[in-house]
Amino acid sequence: MENLMSVVEWSRLQFAITAIYHWLFVPLTLGLSVIVAIMESAYLRTKSENWLRATKFWMTLFGINFAIGVATGLILEFEFGTNWSNYSWFVGDIFGAPLAIEGILAFFMEATFGAVMFFGWNKVSPRFHLASTWLTAIGASISALWILVANAWMQYPVGMEFDPAQMRNVMTDFWALFSGIAVNKFFHAVFSGWALAGVFVIGVSCYMLWRRRNRDFAVNSIKVGAWFGLIGLLLTMYTGDGSAVQVARHQPMKLAAMEGLYHGHVGQSLTGVAMLNPDKEWNNEEDEYLFEVSIPYGLSILANHDPNTFVPGISDIVEGFSINADGDTINTVSYAERIERGKLAQKSLADYDAARKAGDKAAMEAAQKELSVNYPYFGYAYFDSVEEAIPPVGLTFTMFRVMVVLGSYFLLFFVVTLFFVYRRDLIDRFRWFYMAAMVSVPFMWICSEAGWAVAEVGRQPWAIQDLLPTCAAISDIPVSSVITTFWMFAVVFTLLLVAEVSIMCRYVEKRSKEQLYTPEKA
Repeated sequence: MENLMSVVEWSRLQFAITAIYHWLFVPLTLGLSVIVAIMESAYLRTKSENWLRATKFWMTLFGINFAIGVATGLILEFEFGTNWSNYSWFVGDIFGAPLAIEGILAFFMEATFGAVMFFGWNKVSPRFHLASTWLTAIGASISALWILVANAWMQYPVGMEFDPAQMRNVMTDFWALFSGIAVNKFFHAVFSGWALAGVFVIGVSCYMLWRRRNRDFAVNSIKVGAWFGLIGLLLTMYTGDGSAVQVARHQPMKLAAMEGLYHGHVGQSLTGVAMLNPDKEWNNEEDEYLFEVSIPYGLSILANHDPNTFVPGISDIVEGFSINADGDTINTVSYAERIERGKLAQKSLADYDAARKAGDKAAMEAAQKELSVNYPYFGYAYFDSVEEAIPPVGLTFTMFRVMVVLGSYFLLFFVVTLFFVYRRDLIDRFRWFYMAAMVSVPFMWICSEAGWAVAEVGRQPWAIQDLLPTCAAISDIPVSSVITTFWMFAVVFTLLLVAEVSIMCRYVEKRSKEQLYTPEKA
């Protein structure tokens, strides 16, 4: 058992570090591709060489980032087969479908039209080149769509049934994969990429202003980045609100962990600033927080859009209280009973397999009927206590607040940027703003990574919500192999990140010394 947990923990660490590095590149790809398409559209409309130079400048930075993102993304998908083979077997028919579509359709679009976008200047018509640029941006978003649909299905498994004859889940309704969680997750991720790309463009442009180079080029780019980023951030907040409602209905334990909430109330307040009590457990009488500043009725509004509704806490959910898809308070199955019913489901599966080998069809039907009744709790059978089914509250709580605080900061940042950039005297006078903009760039990535940490850490210990915990999803491989590949990937990904940042910085420094903007005649 000790070796098993070592394999589980190291496999989780390996997947986490791969996902963290991959997500450094994805949001910039999603946002910068659209900014490039917007700038090229402006060039085709105005025939201005300034817009053409801007398009090519930001297109090159997009290309550098896209290449590294592809490398980390491929490794991420391979890990499902190498480290998580039990997971792949258990739901491969379902999980593999969106990934296959992503590779066949979206990646094909990105590769084909991306090649035209980068190498098709003066080889195809301007309109066809612009169409290729937009199709590359659309392809990047479609790629994200299928990946996020697959991820959302892991959070809320629908459109399938378990086939005891195959010992695996099979798809019954493909379109069910596009659940409310999937739709909100997709738009939330894409729009957050818009916001990140906006901050990136502003930061790079402010570097030019700080070095007193290409002022007009930088100001024009800041205008595009600030408007684009502000729109993206507002839409991110809107879809985040929708995601909160979906999480409250389908993953109430995650929402409780995000708030560090153990005992819910009608008209539940939203914790603004607080310090969790490290001694608090789900079944003791310790206070939840050492101190807190809360917003009255905030969590009830966030979860249900109704200030007078009940939001369950961790202890409530463990004991069997939750809310349904309509937002109504209901009595559900307690975690202790879920563990027992999960064991019954696994016993029924074993009985079915024995009856199948014996050729006893009546016994097979009886076992299958019993299995279907208890299957929703199948994964709980792997736990020995209810504590194992509670996510890491401290990390989920902290990352949620990092995301919200930084998101609020960037809302102010975009507004201030737009105010400064449209007042020529301000953008030239307050040079401290240039440094603030450059420093803000890495913080936008921290905000983005914190959002993913909330989504993924908050659903632990599940690989598939309620059906398959991570301890049952791994491959039967030596822990030494996982440790070795973990450090290999850590080193390689770090080198790739250093290489990307170095190449981007060298490119910006070199190109900023050239004339990127030519005053145009009125």
